[in-house]
Amino acid sequence: MTELSKSQQEHRDMSNAIAALSMDAVQKANSGHPGMPMGMADAATVLFSKFLKFDPSDPNWTDRDRFILSAGHGSMLIYSLLHLTGYDAVTMEQIKNFRQLGSITAGHPEYGHVPGVETTTGPLGQGISNAVGFALAERHLNARYGDELVDHRTYVIAGDGCLMEGISQETISLAGHLKLNRLTVLWDDNNITIDGPVSLSDSTNQKKRFEASGWKVIEIDGHDQNQVESALSEAQKSDKPTMIACKTAIGKGAPNKEGTNKAHGAPLGDDEIAATRDARGWSHPPFEIPESVYDLWKRPGQEGQKAHEEWKGRLENSSHAAEFKRTMSGELNEGWLDKFQAYKDTVASDKPNMATRVSSNKALIPLTEALSDMISGSADLEGSNKTKTPATSQEIQAGDYAGRYINYGVREHGMAACMNGLALHGGILPYSGLFMVFMDYCRPSVRLAALMQIQTIYVATHDSIGVGEDGPTHQPVEHLASLRAIPNTFTYRPADALEAAECWELAVRRKNGPSILALTRQNVPAVRDDATKNMCERGGYVLKPGKGKDDIVLIASGSEVHLAVEAHEELEKQGISARVVSMPCLDVFEEQEDSYFRSVLGNDLPKIVIEAGIRQGWDALIGRDGGFIGMDSFGASAPGAELFPHFGITTEAIVKMALEKVKG
Repeated sequence: MTELSKSQQEHRDMSNAIAALSMDAVQKANSGHPGMPMGMADAATVLFSKFLKFDPSDPNWTDRDRFILSAGHGSMLIYSLLHLTGYDAVTMEQIKNFRQLGSITAGHPEYGHVPGVETTTGPLGQGISNAVGFALAERHLNARYGDELVDHRTYVIAGDGCLMEGISQETISLAGHLKLNRLTVLWDDNNITIDGPVSLSDSTNQKKRFEASGWKVIEIDGHDQNQVESALSEAQKSDKPTMIACKTAIGKGAPNKEGTNKAHGAPLGDDEIAATRDARGWSHPPFEIPESVYDLWKRPGQEGQKAHEEWKGRLENSSHAAEFKRTMSGELNEGWLDKFQAYKDTVASDKPNMATRVSSNKALIPLTEALSDMISGSADLEGSNKTKTPATSQEIQAGDYAGRYINYGVREHGMAACMNGLALHGGILPYSGLFMVFMDYCRPSVRLAALMQIQTIYVATHDSIGVGEDGPTHQPVEHLASLRAIPNTFTYRPADALEAAECWELAVRRKNGPSILALTRQNVPAVRDDATKNMCERGGYVLKPGKGKDDIVLIASGSEVHLAVEAHEELEKQGISARVVSMPCLDVFEEQEDSYFRSVLGNDLPKIVIEAGIRQGWDALIGRDGGFIGMDSFGASAPGAELFPHFGITTEAIVKMALEKVKG
């Protein structure tokens, strides 16, 4: 056997520590994926020891490099790295409790639970797509604050599965178009999926695919430390994002399972682990790391701490220090709410008759002027979504990242994942527009934003059958129910211009989850004329009390609220006292205390909900015998749609049902 140089021996020891911890933790858990961490241990060792800028003593240092394990099933790779490099939270006890209830070392890495984990990954394709948002955030903030404060890179380890998922094409093409040269993807090219060789299901030339999308591509042996180092050095000089195709063997070192799907998603077994220790030259017992190896792994963190201290000095001497700290803390600009209140007062006085998508745009004008961190965008629907404002009119393009508007193109899913990356990076409050029916396309990313409790905002226009001539393909029917079903996601459906403003105020103040504004294409009349209090704040409120003792409660959202008001007036003529409740956000209303529930909905009163969607989700409020007027009754598509934009959701229908409910 050829004698190893000191550098080679150190590299082998450091890499072996990752592989050993990974296979031992999976074996103890009797569950997990040992193959990818073993196969990428060499590349990860070079990345972390020679290139990645990080400070284990302060995992949230703003100017750290970001490392994203897109192939999240190989989570023991990142847990091993965090443990070895000195992140205090990832103790050996946590490693030993991998995938166990109550540990932070879950089967897939979770943001907010593990310091050093930048984003929750596991659903394949999401991590590499988040990374595009991270890289774009770095370039935008660099344009705002300069190299002295913002000068870092984004690194990704992605597998074959990540690249098969369609979302990856949406985002790598966007990254290539924008020339995000601070983004480097290390592709674990091991040619194995759960079911067997990649060739069972795919024959794509991934290298040519990335090249066609505007990336620099470097092909290497992923187990050769010199080739990995050379490729990463070359990536740092590129004027394009870089994909490094690391040819690896899954389960590297396992004599009987290396290079096969048997190493992918199951423990290797005690005998195979013993043989692997011999093959890799690692003689230490399970979960035992020599101090000499820990010492090797401490060095990159120590270098990062020095870089961090130097950066702190630059920050304190910077003229941008105060504003930079505010931006990165997520604190909103001082005085914004007073300016926005003045806008709301004007709306209350003017009582405009307009589509809520237009109302949204008008609210965004003072918001984006006052809130400098808001970054706008649209999935090639700006003319319809109306997310651009004078303050966000400058577009972000390759080489010029100072603008505040992102042309996402027809990439709804990629847009949502990119927004997650922007939000996770910090310093940016991202919002963007699309047709509401296409929230289906980006649902996985919205769900992850909810899970991670991060702030993203969606302007979802054309929110009902009122979309008009586009027909049933563009008419969201089940979407309100579907979005409300995602925990920690607030779906706002304002009734008029004032409610639209109030919902925007709530969305920009909400820091712990995504918000969706469901907005109309068609004009709606004003239903409120008092902006003294944000009535949307508790999700639902009494818009119109009945005269005297109420006989029935009419609950509506969005474009159907004015119909409930008209029905209230007609019922009054017939001696029926109807209370009108506007419900702009059912998600928020359901979080209120019982006393508020009763004050809004009354005690034992019959209730009718009016909404251009399906009934699902409303029964908890109205009961199975409650009335519902919506798409369950009238269908998503019917002849004469151009004549009856509400398909029977009319004042007359509400009055008729109310009379039936009250009179028996």
